Amino acid sequence: MTMKIGLIGTGRLGICFALLLEKAGYKVLAADARRDYIEGLQNKKITTAEPGVDVLLENSKNIEFTTNNERVILESDVIFTLVATPSLEDGSYDVSNVEDVVSDFMRLGWKTTGPNGSGLTGKSLVVGCTTNPGDCEQFQRRLIDDGVDVYYNPEFIAQGSIVKDLQNADMVLIGGNGHHVPVLEDIYQKIQMGYKDPSIHFMSTKAAELTKIAVNCFLTTKISYANMIGQVLSKSGLDDEIDTVLRSIGADSRVGQKYMGFGFGFGGPCFPRDNRAFASYAQKIGVEHNIGTTTDNFNDAHAKFMVEYFIKKNATHRPFCFKYLTYKPDTDILTESQQYRLCVDLLDKGYKVYCIDDQQKESLDDRIIFTPAPTENVCWIDL
Repeated sequence: MTMKIGLIGTGRLGICFALLLEKAGYKVLAADARRDYIEGLQNKKITTAEPGVDVLLENSKNIEFTTNNERVILESDVIFTLVATPSLEDGSYDVSNVEDVVSDFMRLGWKTTGPNGSGLTGKSLVVGCTTNPGDCEQFQRRLIDDGVDVYYNPEFIAQGSIVKDLQNADMVLIGGNGHHVPVLEDIYQKIQMGYKDPSIHFMSTKAAELTKIAVNCFLTTKISYANMIGQVLSKSGLDDEIDTVLRSIGADSRVGQKYMGFGFGFGGPCFPRDNRAFASYAQKIGVEHNIGTTTDNFNDAHAKFMVEYFIKKNATHRPFCFKYLTYKPDTDILTESQQYRLCVDLLDKGYKVYCIDDQQKESLDDRIIFTPAPTENVCWIDL
């Protein structure tokens, strides 16, 4: 009998994960609160900037969509949740949406309790969205009487390449030690489908929560370090040798070439949030000299440096031209985009600004001139 996998939270990441589960041979029941969105999925219609999702949806045969979380919990053996966990002012994550899912389990546990215990006994809740270290321990304490195991199993993806990233994971974190651990291993081996053989790491839920944000904090630190070296070289009159120096540093196997380029600071919906969450947690437990906070402050200062850097390159006061304004190429996401921040700063300083890519045009500064090819001599924003 094929195991049925449930999913609560079928957003940008959730729909990709659900469809890859279906492609891997599982029966999938996926829920989302947005009725119009679910009706579209039921009719195999979706609007998304994620490559490959439309084809996966069109070819799917063993996936159902619903707005009913309780149905997902009752009819599934393993239930993933990929609901939104927005950042709070102190940098930590607001996990109220996950708590709502836990409350759904508790309510059903009470409804289904009989002589043999809870009707949920043996089920597992797998938290895939980013949470604060210790949150899943609290969820487990709330569900232990219902016989539900809680795992933490985050995804390491970039928006704009979610399907590809899920199929080519370097590593998988499985926090928790319940009876469905072998099932979680099997799920990721099947999703990879020979694309890659990820290393799977087992640990407590709290350690996995900390690992998730620590990985991204390390990457933001490496990005900031490379940009700091670039600033030092630029201020030393060595702009033309920035790439040469950074490649040389990255050639040392202890350092590596990834994320060792000079350019814009980190942005998007993941790196800044995870970096601040790591800094917030470290501060709460009394860690001094917090690298997460230092990195975040440097990233902000680097955005200001880039304004002067490009103005210096544009001695003749030509208009500037961006290839894109999103936080990285080939995506529609503007969240904490350093490119867009630079664009607005240049506009505020009186420069004319062109942009080639008109994604999100309606939500951008109306002073920007969108064109596939500028008709005048411009200074390209290119690194």
